[in-house]
Amino acid sequence: MPNLNEHSNRARAMLFSCLASGYRAALACTIVGLITLYGPPSLQRQVAFPAFSYVTVILIVTDATLGDTLHGCWLAFYATVQSVGPAILSLWLIGPARFTSSTTALMVALAAYVVALPEGTHLIAKRIALGQIVITYVIGFINGEHTEAVFHPVHVAASTAVGVLACVLALLLPYPRLACREVKQNCKQVAENASDRLKLYVKAFCAEDNTSALASISQAKSFAIGATKLLQNIKRYQAILPKSSGEITRSRDSLKRDGMAVTSAAISYPVRMLDGELKEGLLGLEENICSIIKRVKSCLPCDSLTVPEPNAENVTKSLQALAIPTTTQDLPSFFFLFCMKLLHSKSLPKPSIRGQDILVKKNEGSANSSKENGLNFNWVWRSWAVKVNTKRLVHAFKCSLSLGLAVLFGLLYSKENGFWSGLPVAISLAAAREATFKVANVKAQGTVIGTVYGVLGCFLFERFLPIRFLSLLPWFVFTSFLRRSRMYGQAGGISAVIGAVLILGRKNFGPPSEFAIARIVETFIGLSCSIMVDLMFQPTRASTLAKAQLSTTLATLHDCIGSMSLQANQANLVENQKRLKMQVNEMGKFIGEAEVEPNFWFLPFHSACYSKLLGSLTKMVDLLLFSAQSVSLLEQESQKIEASSKEDVRKLDGDLELLKNMVGSSIKRCEDVTMVKSLAVLEKQLEKNNISYDIELGKSSNPNLDEHAMEKIITCYLQHSKELVGKIQGVEDDQKELKSQLVLSLSALGFCMQSLIRETKQIEEGIKEVVQCENPSSNINLVEISCKVHALYN
Repeated sequence: MPNLNEHSNRARAMLFSCLASGYRAALACTIVGLITLYGPPSLQRQVAFPAFSYVTVILIVTDATLGDTLHGCWLAFYATVQSVGPAILSLWLIGPARFTSSTTALMVALAAYVVALPEGTHLIAKRIALGQIVITYVIGFINGEHTEAVFHPVHVAASTAVGVLACVLALLLPYPRLACREVKQNCKQVAENASDRLKLYVKAFCAEDNTSALASISQAKSFAIGATKLLQNIKRYQAILPKSSGEITRSRDSLKRDGMAVTSAAISYPVRMLDGELKEGLLGLEENICSIIKRVKSCLPCDSLTVPEPNAENVTKSLQALAIPTTTQDLPSFFFLFCMKLLHSKSLPKPSIRGQDILVKKNEGSANSSKENGLNFNWVWRSWAVKVNTKRLVHAFKCSLSLGLAVLFGLLYSKENGFWSGLPVAISLAAAREATFKVANVKAQGTVIGTVYGVLGCFLFERFLPIRFLSLLPWFVFTSFLRRSRMYGQAGGISAVIGAVLILGRKNFGPPSEFAIARIVETFIGLSCSIMVDLMFQPTRASTLAKAQLSTTLATLHDCIGSMSLQANQANLVENQKRLKMQVNEMGKFIGEAEVEPNFWFLPFHSACYSKLLGSLTKMVDLLLFSAQSVSLLEQESQKIEASSKEDVRKLDGDLELLKNMVGSSIKRCEDVTMVKSLAVLEKQLEKNNISYDIELGKSSNPNLDEHAMEKIITCYLQHSKELVGKIQGVEDDQKELKSQLVLSLSALGFCMQSLIRETKQIEEGIKEVVQCENPSSNINLVEISCKVHALYN
């Protein structure tokens, strides 16, 4: 039986993770506090900007391992070379006494442009460098003629170095936090999760009634949520144990197939084909797979695994008696068995190629590690020689303008606190497009609640600096939960941490309440400038991009459907499927951004409609991958089929062509409809150009998805599959295995065909709903709209 305390275990694991992360961050900040508050006066004079020491700690140590921190040391050094070196030269040539608010903002903007332009620079290095630029130039302007051109930037570098040193010590004490240990723990949890989910799926498949099956499926779905979060953790350390992460990914994909089969709406319980022998074989197969998964749990290499009893030959013999299903209702059951066997075969060790794979992975890993850790100075140089392209230039200019305006308006509002407007913009630089208003909102909220906590801490423990410092520990734990929450995320959690640390971790900065108000106002100024620049350079709304991406995704889906064939190489389908997957992921990002985007005077974004479409498209991505795998297995087995059976393969390919024609036509019709911005505008263009259209001609060239026609195609496909399998004679083991493999592969492809039809109809309904919402006064007919589009543009 699977562990039914999964939720409590997951909650306990998350609590320990947050406690550990909060402890390391608190320890690093404590080390900074001891150095800056109680260190020798000579050292305190060198570390003139303890606030930036704390900022450096938060940027590097958040959820980091020792390896991440050592990497952060190099990134901080690289950032210092980028920012402090040019700053010394600039201050020496110009002179801080000659700086004004405008020239300071200009110098910050120019330096930021140089830092943001190279594409290969790590994001943390850019954030540290931009923060150093703000501190160096703005504080230099504030102090005026008292600023030393050389030692002032050196003090900024020393403050950064103290933060980096604190990070390293915090990750070493009381014992190192190693990436391999984190991976091993997560691998163990993922393996347990996978075993439990597999058992639940098998239990559901063997259930005697719908109630029992649905209960098991419900539990398996909750387990899948935990597995996704664990896999995200492992992905960060994928280079450490590449083979383990690969096995986990394969297990996840196969379990996804099992879940798709068991949760199919067409399956009914008890399963008709499940007799005593098959059930016993299925349970044996489950036991075998779970035993194999233990190597992931133990993080053992595949070669060290001895295949447990019962072995592969024994547990798969029960599948050799299977015959091609006679009705489409049995296809989900056969697909489930196909996935179980596929999961078992992919889990077995393959010594003949394992050594070569590991050697290649190690070589690639060492090269990538060298590059990522920044130890390859040739790569550092090449990152500066970046190809000049519009996208990079615009991104760098956007960063430069945001930071320059934030510093300018911050200094105009308050010269003494002007750097607090630029610093939040600098340390929150994003590598790609993000939900501007949501991120700015959570940053502002995080800053406010962190600052308020700091002020309350100072009020309660005003005379007890050590206790005031200890009050940071529960705050670090709390913000660890904030960073993992959907409401605040990383941006809000980090802002909350910095807001409290800058007040509780320093002294002699004036009344805390005045400092808090000044910093909140300056932060608001900086975020407002960032929003304004984002709107200038991202005028296209996310909702518009989501619709455009939907059209692009449907076009790629049409290509994928056209690539399906039993007599062609599957490389083209796999390549199109990968491209489709990337486009679906991109569409998901736009939908997520559009959901939190304010409507203003625009029409509201129809989130529910797009979410349904995204779900159907995601299933289509999986179904196309499963189709390619089943056809690849058929291709392997076809070498053993007699020449007389080739005609049956051509018949099956003919059935697939009929399906491709109907499904492809429907997808193309949906693509045409999504390209229409407004039905009223479309009508006006047709009327203006005096263009007529024939809807009957459109119906004949683009047939509708008809339930009866689709059922006829699948039934015909099953009949042809039965004829092909029936020509395989013999009682030898290899003949039985060939027959069993053909039955499962052909049935799996039939299930994929059936599911592609179902999801295509869902996409049609979703597109119709979207168009209806955008044109509430019109009667929506997808065929008619498609005909109008073709008449206008062809």
